[in-house]
Amino acid sequence: MERWWAWQFALVALATVYLSPSLGQNAEFQSDTLINNVVADPRTGRLYIGAVNSLYQLNPDLGVESRTETGPKRDNRQCTPPVTDACDNAVDTDNHNKLLLVQGAKDVLVACGSVYRGICSLRNLSNVEQLLYFSDTKGEKSYVASAEESVSVVGVIVSSPRPSQVGKGYGNHDSTKLISTRILQDYGDWVVFDSIIEASAVQANPFLLRYLHDFRFAFKDGGFVYFLFSRTLGVQDTKNYTFISRMCEDDQGYYSYTELDVQPRPSFAFYSVSENMYSDHLSCTSVINKKGERVETVLVLLFAGMYPLRSINKRLVEIIGACYSNNGIINEKPAVYSPYSSKCGAEFLPSPLASKAEYALTAQHPLICKGHMTAVAVAVEKGHAVAFLGTATGEVLKVHLSAQPEVYGRAPGDVTGDKPVLCVQIIKVPVQACHLKTDCQSCVAMKDPYCGWCVLEGKCTRKQECRRSSEDNTWLWSPNQQCVEIESFNPPNLSCKKTQQVWRELVNEHALSISLCGVDSPPSESPVLAELCLIQTIKVMVNEKIKVTSGEYRFYNCAATVRKNRNTPCIACVTSEWGCQWNARDHSCSDRDDGVDGDHVPDSCPQFESPEPLLIPVGFEIPISFQGRNLEIYTVRGRRFTMGTELMKHTEREVAQEQGSKFKFTGYEVSVEDFGLVLYNCSVGREDCSLCKHADSTYQCVWCSATRTCVYRELCPSPQPAQCPDPEITDIVPRFGPLNGRISVTIKGSNMGIKKEDIKKITVAGVDCVHQEDRYSVSTRLDFNLYHIVNFHQIITGFGSRSRPEPNVQDPKPVAVHPAKGPAAGGTRITITGTDLDTATKDDIAVTVGGFPCEVLSFGKEITCKTGKYRGQKVPSDLLPVQVKYGKNTTKDVTAAYQYSENPKITDYNPKASFLCGGRRIVVMGNGFDLIQKATMRVQPAFDEFTQNPTPVEVSVCVCVKNDTVLQFDSPPANSSDSQSLRTFLQLDNVKEELKSFDYHPDPTFNQLNKNGRGFSKAMTAKEAQAFVGDASCHVNILQDDKLILDAPSSQPRAKSKSKRQRRDTTNDLLELVVKFGHGEWKVGSVYYARKDDIPLAIIIPAVIVPMLLFIAVSVYCYRRKSQQAEREYEKVKHQLENLEESVRDRCKKEFTDLMIEMEDHTSDLSEARIPFLDYKTYTDRNFFLPSKDGANDAMITRKLQIPEARRAIVAQALNQFSNLLNSKTFLINFIRTLESRPDFNARARGYFASLLTVALHGKLEYYTDIMRTLLLEMMDEHVQSKNPKLMLRRSETVVERMLCNWMSICLYQFLRDTAGEPLYKLYKALKHQVEKGPVDAKMKKAKYTLNDTGLLGDDVEYSVLTLQVLVHGEGPDVTPVKVLNCDTISQVKEKIIDQVYRNLPYSQRPKVECVALEWRPGSTGQILSDLDLTSQKEGRWKRLNTLAHYNVRDNATLVLSRVLHTQSFHQHQDSYEEKNSLLEDDNTFHLVRPADEIDEVKSKRGSMKDKAMTKAITEIYLTRLLSVKGTLQQFVDDFFRSVLCSGSVVPPAVKYFFDFLDEQALRHDNVDEETLHIWKTNSLPSRFWVNILRNPHFIFDVHVTEVVDASLHVISQTFMDACTKSEHKLSRESPSNKLLYAKEISTYKKMVDDYYKGIRQMVPVSDQDMNTHLAEVSRQHTDKLNTQVALHQLYQYASKYYDVIIQSLDEDPAAQNKQLTLRLQGIAAALENKVTDL
Repeated sequence: MERWWAWQFALVALATVYLSPSLGQNAEFQSDTLINNVVADPRTGRLYIGAVNSLYQLNPDLGVESRTETGPKRDNRQCTPPVTDACDNAVDTDNHNKLLLVQGAKDVLVACGSVYRGICSLRNLSNVEQLLYFSDTKGEKSYVASAEESVSVVGVIVSSPRPSQVGKGYGNHDSTKLISTRILQDYGDWVVFDSIIEASAVQANPFLLRYLHDFRFAFKDGGFVYFLFSRTLGVQDTKNYTFISRMCEDDQGYYSYTELDVQPRPSFAFYSVSENMYSDHLSCTSVINKKGERVETVLVLLFAGMYPLRSINKRLVEIIGACYSNNGIINEKPAVYSPYSSKCGAEFLPSPLASKAEYALTAQHPLICKGHMTAVAVAVEKGHAVAFLGTATGEVLKVHLSAQPEVYGRAPGDVTGDKPVLCVQIIKVPVQACHLKTDCQSCVAMKDPYCGWCVLEGKCTRKQECRRSSEDNTWLWSPNQQCVEIESFNPPNLSCKKTQQVWRELVNEHALSISLCGVDSPPSESPVLAELCLIQTIKVMVNEKIKVTSGEYRFYNCAATVRKNRNTPCIACVTSEWGCQWNARDHSCSDRDDGVDGDHVPDSCPQFESPEPLLIPVGFEIPISFQGRNLEIYTVRGRRFTMGTELMKHTEREVAQEQGSKFKFTGYEVSVEDFGLVLYNCSVGREDCSLCKHADSTYQCVWCSATRTCVYRELCPSPQPAQCPDPEITDIVPRFGPLNGRISVTIKGSNMGIKKEDIKKITVAGVDCVHQEDRYSVSTRLDFNLYHIVNFHQIITGFGSRSRPEPNVQDPKPVAVHPAKGPAAGGTRITITGTDLDTATKDDIAVTVGGFPCEVLSFGKEITCKTGKYRGQKVPSDLLPVQVKYGKNTTKDVTAAYQYSENPKITDYNPKASFLCGGRRIVVMGNGFDLIQKATMRVQPAFDEFTQNPTPVEVSVCVCVKNDTVLQFDSPPANSSDSQSLRTFLQLDNVKEELKSFDYHPDPTFNQLNKNGRGFSKAMTAKEAQAFVGDASCHVNILQDDKLILDAPSSQPRAKSKSKRQRRDTTNDLLELVVKFGHGEWKVGSVYYARKDDIPLAIIIPAVIVPMLLFIAVSVYCYRRKSQQAEREYEKVKHQLENLEESVRDRCKKEFTDLMIEMEDHTSDLSEARIPFLDYKTYTDRNFFLPSKDGANDAMITRKLQIPEARRAIVAQALNQFSNLLNSKTFLINFIRTLESRPDFNARARGYFASLLTVALHGKLEYYTDIMRTLLLEMMDEHVQSKNPKLMLRRSETVVERMLCNWMSICLYQFLRDTAGEPLYKLYKALKHQVEKGPVDAKMKKAKYTLNDTGLLGDDVEYSVLTLQVLVHGEGPDVTPVKVLNCDTISQVKEKIIDQVYRNLPYSQRPKVECVALEWRPGSTGQILSDLDLTSQKEGRWKRLNTLAHYNVRDNATLVLSRVLHTQSFHQHQDSYEEKNSLLEDDNTFHLVRPADEIDEVKSKRGSMKDKAMTKAITEIYLTRLLSVKGTLQQFVDDFFRSVLCSGSVVPPAVKYFFDFLDEQALRHDNVDEETLHIWKTNSLPSRFWVNILRNPHFIFDVHVTEVVDASLHVISQTFMDACTKSEHKLSRESPSNKLLYAKEISTYKKMVDDYYKGIRQMVPVSDQDMNTHLAEVSRQHTDKLNTQVALHQLYQYASKYYDVIIQSLDEDPAAQNKQLTLRLQGIAAALENKVTDL
């Protein structure tokens, strides 16, 4: 769709701006953003471009005169302008230009954008940077355009004081006025851009969008304003209908507004346009006569036709009249209705009127194009309308809109393939190119209305460019197809010997006189006398320079006419077209002269005629007689006649004159024709007796038995035999026949009858055969059908002849077929091998493959045939039999010999472009190529009905390289001047695939070496290009569109020549530089290698040797010095390495010791406390609503609703009604689809909505499951049809995906409590205990013992374990021992004490760390311990958090834990409350490790290199701790995985039920394989539920998960996800440590997952009844614990937010209408919101 934009504005330039010829490069304008509108000022020719965030002012040559930025602006559609900081959601928003209008009288440009609710501005027409007016404080009355990009806006300038009228569609945040009148200056009480009337008669209803308008064009004519738009006919109708509306220009109340339906309707939506602009799909133009008067205004609609404005106005008057006088009835049918009110009639006028579809205005298509037309522009040239049509391929068709519209030209575009094109560029191109034609014929052949032939100037021009063009016949208009021509000469010709004045008449009713002369007394040997007619070209010139026209004049020569027929010279002379006369005495032909005696007519010429006889046999002398005429002049003188021929020039026979004019001579034994005689030879074509007797009796041919030849009767000396000899058979075809017969047999021989009736009977071994009379040839051939025979040795005809050949019977046995498979499309050449296959003939056999015909190509010892198209349903097919049928009775099969496989598929190919010269290597990827025998790449023009010179050009190139997945071709050369109209195909046997995105580009052009070319990179890369200097190749470094950079050979190559002599010395020769792109070669220029002067050898040797010796000496000295230094450095480095090795050894030993100590059993520690499971209500709240944006403050968790007490009963009743409405499947499905179709209903909102729906429908979980199944089936079909089934359920971006997650959470709650909860809790406690055993940095959240390498504490921290005796204040004298670390912060110590003291309480019932104080009493006085106080250590500007080591707390020390009632009491022992706050507010604190980038640089500089090397931690050493932690926790991880992935124990029924559902759907779809089904199951259960629970134990337990523990849980959950995938993970050194940690166990876990899925599939199915019973039990147990009313209230907020679109969607649903769901929702809305409805 975006592609159409690219031509919309290019056509504007074509039709309105640039009508002059292009003598250079076309002017271009490039915009940085998408262009929305273009408008022209007809007075100055300037263009104004409205683009996204910019406004441009261009001169007529597309040069930028002025530019201003219009965006982006801080805006939000929900905020009312002016947009201030109070608008929280305001963001930078692109400003799309919606409307541009030129008010030339005021020198003002009206510009409207999409920001600020469509407020417009006034700008200076001479300088758009100057803002004349803009105000965003006038409120809704100043909202002119639309704030939505998809809503179109049009406008037109009308007379003052209402200067503009605007039409626009309706957006969600727009004004409801569809057509409004706006003023452009303050007038009375109105301000600028104010609407004259408050409530427009043409406006939308925001609560019920009955009509959806799409405005496209606005113009004014004859006091009327017209709007062209499309709209629907009602709420239920989604089809667009085209309307044109009219209203009076000065109509304030829109009383005259009337709409007219237009047919035939356009098949595509339109694009926005502005005044004085031509739309992409419509145009309005005025037809001007020759006097310059406007005859008629015509509206041109693409896809619809041409509509004269007079016919539009006439139909509108009929509509208005019918509504006034006849209640909208025309021809007894309703033809008028009021779209924006209810009734039609005089009492209801004025109301907007519209015609019904039955009374629509129709028009004929002036031009029908099979292609896709996307834009139209119309211009008028000297009273002739010209249309410019843009096509989807980027072409522009030029159409002369005459009585018979005709495409007279086309211009190629830059749109290639199916790539979308956005309009960011405007190109100024000429609409005519008259100057390119240099003669009249080529000028008028264009049929271009802009062009004509200027006779007196001799050039092709526009009419205004031709001087004296107003005079008749001086400018010949091109479409008339006529040039100045010479019609005739008077006299029409002259003799070569005459001179005379000649008149010639021209086609344009003019005559000119010229003097012509012949050839005076040419010599006898002159070539003029040898020519019968001489043609001279006569030119008509103006001022001896300009040729007007030319013609051919003929000079004749009578003396040469006798050469036409030397046998009858007199007749040839007097019958010539020149009127020559024959002189019998002189025997010559001359010009006609009345004063000289001579013959003038053929009857007076001497001649011989009437020879007798006419048939003369060859070889026999027969007397011939003939008649003579006009021979008196010869007989009077006693002359004798002799007869001769060309074959016997030296033999003459005397002719005897008989009575009167009769002559006779004895004749010749020759085979030539004289006097029209026919000579014949009996023996030609008659080799035997039967053929001889078959000759026509007129020739008197007989069979002479003595000579065994056919001769003339008189030439045979022996008597003629009455009967011909016996027939003789020379050959029998075929030589071998099948046993069962029923084949055709041909007998060849001689004397086998004169006619077909002579064949009486044919038998083979006593079996009668049927003679095929239609194939009988006289004497030589007869054909018959052979039935079942036993012996084929004898063939007897009706004459009793026996055969000489030895035919035989054999049984053919086909054995094998090769190849054994091929594509279903056919075209595979298969070869059948076996024994005796050459039985019968090719015409007798038929081959089928599985019942489908196979065309026989060759027949012999092997049979070759080409398979046809497979029409079966199953692909690939089973192994099919190949059947060979001999005749009609013999059938031989090769069972299971051939298989039809899937057709080859092309998935991609590269590159996707080539130059016209071809030769570029094209690599095609796909599958099934190994079945193809012949692959070709073809290019041919894309013909359409307007293509000129439709001579097809097709080139084929065979495949170069072929395997199963890759084909390589060389792109074929295309001999076409129009690269845009070429289509490329791949022919793979019978499969023909078009490469739709493959483009041909014109060959590049090369300039001189020091200049650049153009078009290099369009279809070539530097790697593919080749260049040669002489016979050496050059490396192509850089190839850009206009630049080619090469590396020339360093040494001079030889010249590329075939002659060895020329290649001997090329020192000073210029070498040609040749560039080769594919098959195209271009000689770019010449390269010259300068000759270097020779240097004497005596100078070269010392100059090289002396520096060499110096270099060697210096090198030896430096080497010895460096060797000694290297030895010293080696000893130093060796010492450092020993120290480093000792350090690493100590650290590894220490880590190994820690690993052995930590491998203890933690099970005993975990068994002491019970498992704190969450109740069902808290469990669902945390799973459903804790991840929401409000978190714990969500209304579903707090149960708080702000409802006044007085309305609670009404609200409760309405919510119950809403709950009943949700229980309607029709409503709920419609509700969900409507919300998901809204763009602002994002993924977070969808998940929250699904969770609310889960709570609201918890009482009917079986109904909830049914809804989820329905939505899942729709989503599954959508993914399968889009060929992306593996992506289903991967994320939770839809309502149904979140519903599935919640459904799993509900159904698996009891399974968690009974089975999987205990191993999960043990894993969590073991991990927490392991992490807290070692140091944990409280600020950096890193620990010594963890599974996550990013959370690993990379320093060796010294610490010791302390056992504290903790006394809880106020809870008795009992002391609790607690293990802590001396490096723990005070807060960490508090957490460990609370965990130990209150271990039997859930986390939510324990005191928080900030609510307790810790006091240490080492002596008589106690000390409050805190993380920061005045004693905290400082390191520069950093403070270290206080630890037990800081306070010097010893092992077995006694600490008192007391609760803090007030915050003030916690700081009572500090100096001041403000001082404590200042300490806590200091962010420059650290615990164990200070950030590496903040180390004191001064101290770092002072240290030595050795100290720095030793103090730097080697982080990788500590990665062994990951293994120690993993080994410690391995048993707990395995236990949890087994509890989840063990199908042998209890499997929740929901899992079995849902997995069976996925299995059923996989079988229903063909393209869902086992891997895809595995992914579906993984995405629905392990990845959707178990991973979520594993990462968030607090979703099922009442515990607190710290960041350090969460990081390790993330590693375990990632391992669980990797185990559920089918793909193999290849590990390397670069792989993350988290992946390497469980690399060994992944294969075991994967097998557990596969066994789990297989085990579930083998279980007894869970029926729908059992599942519904289980769900009903869950609903009964837990529904009363959930906040159902709050969920219903929150759900209704979505229904309220999208109320209008939901109502509209319900109105469009017939099922919803039957159930009155709209009325029910409106009643609920009225109760809940006091909303006024249609009730």
